[in-house]
Amino acid sequence: MFTGIIEATGYIAAIEPKGDDARYRFQTGKLDLSDVELGDSIACNGVCLTVIEKFEDGFAADVSVETIKVTCFKQYKKHQPMNFEKAMLPTTRFGGHMVSGHVDGIGEVMAIKDAGRSIQYTIRAPKDVLHYIAIKGSITVDGTSLTVNELDEDCFFLNLVPHTLQETIADSYQVGTKVNLEIDLIARYLERLMQTGAVKPQ
Repeated sequence: MFTGIIEATGYIAAIEPKGDDARYRFQTGKLDLSDVELGDSIACNGVCLTVIEKFEDGFAADVSVETIKVTCFKQYKKHQPMNFEKAMLPTTRFGGHMVSGHVDGIGEVMAIKDAGRSIQYTIRAPKDVLHYIAIKGSITVDGTSLTVNELDEDCFFLNLVPHTLQETIADSYQVGTKVNLEIDLIARYLERLMQTGAVKPQ
């Protein structure tokens, strides 16, 4: 489980194909790996991966064919910028929202414009993902917990403040950039409860 508060940025240092799967080596920048053990989880652009090897400047993880198919990993190449967050601890300050590290769909940056001291991003989302997005609700974009400001038929709008731009890879986005999206867990479970009749609309 993660919070969507990015701890460090870095990049993909190497990709080693292994049949349909691949092993990725990540350079993790300022991420503190001193308490990371083999088998621990780290969110990489919002995708929960398992540490299989540690290095002084990063770690390696195997990425399955299914993960490659349903996330932006299918288009990532060496030097791809990455957001990193270690799995949360019981004592972690909960500054974002509940994030599982399981991607629900791929979005696309459609527009970027100045909005005062912040930058507004327009992101197109698949309809089955947009269904769960609410104005002033939370959405995870490449592992970053963000607040939705507006919605239209096929897009949602975000305003990112300078601190977020500095601490994440969002400042590298361009029109056409593909991003990993994860919907709010509460929305997903609430719909399921309503479908099963455990919770009834009033």
